[in-house]
Amino acid sequence: MSVTGVEGEERHDFTKEESRQIRARSLTLLGSLVRPLWGRIILTIVVVVVSTAAQVAGPAFIAFGIDNGLPAMLEQDWMPLGVAVGAFLFTGIIGAVLIAWYTVLTARISQAILIELRKRVFLHTQRLSLEFHESYTSGRIIARQTSDLDAIRELLDSGISQLVQGGLYMAFIAIALFGLDWVSGLVLFGSLIPLWFLTRWFQLASQKVFRQTRTASARVIVHFVETMTGIRAVKAFRKEKRNAKEFGGLVEDYRYANERAINLFGIFDPGLVLIGNVTLAVVLLVGGLRVAGGSLAIGALLATLLYTRSFFAPAQEIAMFYNSYQSAAAALEKISGVLEEQPSVPDPTGPIDLWKAKGAVRFDDVEFSYKEGRVVLPHFTLDIPAGQTIALVGSTGAGKSTLAKLISRFYDPTSGSVTLDGVDLRQLHPKDLRRAIVMVTQEAYLFSGTVADNIALGKPEATREEVIAAARAVGAHEFIEGLPNGYDTDVNKRGGRVSAGQRQLISFARAFIADPVVLILDEATASLDIPSERLVQEGLQTLLADRTAVIIAHRLSTVAIADRVLVMEHGRIIEDGTPAALISGTGKFSRMHAAWRDSLV
Repeated sequence: MSVTGVEGEERHDFTKEESRQIRARSLTLLGSLVRPLWGRIILTIVVVVVSTAAQVAGPAFIAFGIDNGLPAMLEQDWMPLGVAVGAFLFTGIIGAVLIAWYTVLTARISQAILIELRKRVFLHTQRLSLEFHESYTSGRIIARQTSDLDAIRELLDSGISQLVQGGLYMAFIAIALFGLDWVSGLVLFGSLIPLWFLTRWFQLASQKVFRQTRTASARVIVHFVETMTGIRAVKAFRKEKRNAKEFGGLVEDYRYANERAINLFGIFDPGLVLIGNVTLAVVLLVGGLRVAGGSLAIGALLATLLYTRSFFAPAQEIAMFYNSYQSAAAALEKISGVLEEQPSVPDPTGPIDLWKAKGAVRFDDVEFSYKEGRVVLPHFTLDIPAGQTIALVGSTGAGKSTLAKLISRFYDPTSGSVTLDGVDLRQLHPKDLRRAIVMVTQEAYLFSGTVADNIALGKPEATREEVIAAARAVGAHEFIEGLPNGYDTDVNKRGGRVSAGQRQLISFARAFIADPVVLILDEATASLDIPSERLVQEGLQTLLADRTAVIIAHRLSTVAIADRVLVMEHGRIIEDGTPAALISGTGKFSRMHAAWRDSLV
């Protein structure tokens, strides 16, 4: 059951059947989280039951002391009062010690659940295919790991304790009250009817409101993350005012959703107080009349009043539990929705090992379309012999990048097959596939760490000598040596301490050290200036030697090193030949090359 609607927007307007399925999914997730902790949970239950019983016993000992201890004192018998006081102190100490133990136990259980849930979300989102990440924004994933998990943490840290302790306290008080004075017990029992209706109303009314609250919270986080991530574009296009207006609207929606939740709670909490005060007044009236009539001792009346007043205090805590519960339940629904997502590019159940790939790639009657349904590659067939370098050119939307993504198996064909050395990519083990095929994109992403660390991503066990050799091969060694700490320079977040061209050279070195049999360059030289591009051209000769290469480039200077050029249009190949043959012809590539040459004059 997807929690997203049009264009990835998160939904909260579910039908009853959808809500039932979502709750079932959330409960299944919760069950898998608590199942390994049953031993701790049972111990915690025992501790809280004993501690609650000790706390509830207090008023009964007070009643015993008043009704039996005080009259005995008139006859110089201190024993009954001493027993009452001693028992009261003993149960108080036992209750305090067990509550402390209970607090530690619940904290450990909640942290164990949260750690497991964080790991699952992180690992699962990494396993999901590129298609998911292109439709499910990074801001929403961050919201799952931050605000949603914080809502669950709040429930586990305090909400569950409030519910368990409060519920047991109310149950034990009811039992003690019936045992002490059944008439007062019946009065208390009668108050449960309006209490149930009030609680049920709050539960149903708040369920949708708290879903809206979680959705509004996620939208605020998404907008903030996307604005900060694209801050350069925001500054360049003076988008600050528009962003501020949009963010203000999202914050206002969040405020409105929280206001609705607070309004509901503002009715529920006073309702509990009113029911408690009315019940206490009735118990006092009925009990006072019975004391006057001699059918009830005054100590017992005092105990019944203490029990009645204590009975409704946990009810207010349970109200707080509903507050955190609804928020956490909505958060768990969204997290379970992410964990329910399945990779659109699944791992093979019986992978075929490909230890010595040669690099022959074939598209066999491939048809491919994205989620929106538009066919990008209609019945596409192509043979790329091992060791051949081909260049893909064409207008934007012609299908060049889609072809590269299919070779890298970021997506699977809608029909047909893409093979490597005759083996369908869907049958290859992911490790073999990633070892054999490497893509270098226009956005040369660098992780926090040193330059050497980023180059060694292509081969984690690489020595420093191998890292330096890879950098030399692609022409990156000179600029790296000029950095403050050379290869040990920290590139900072996303490579912010090096230029776009330098990031691209580092990514080339990373690809070189990985030594794939198939290398894909998707607009990989677009960020380079002319001097850097000329330097890289030499490195590319080394990088592409003895391997199959697919180059997607608008710069025709990069295309010149290809053995073969494919001109694509609307997902089809309209020209196929060597660069020289196509340049000398009268087709589209010849016109593109002439226009490019004229632009250099």
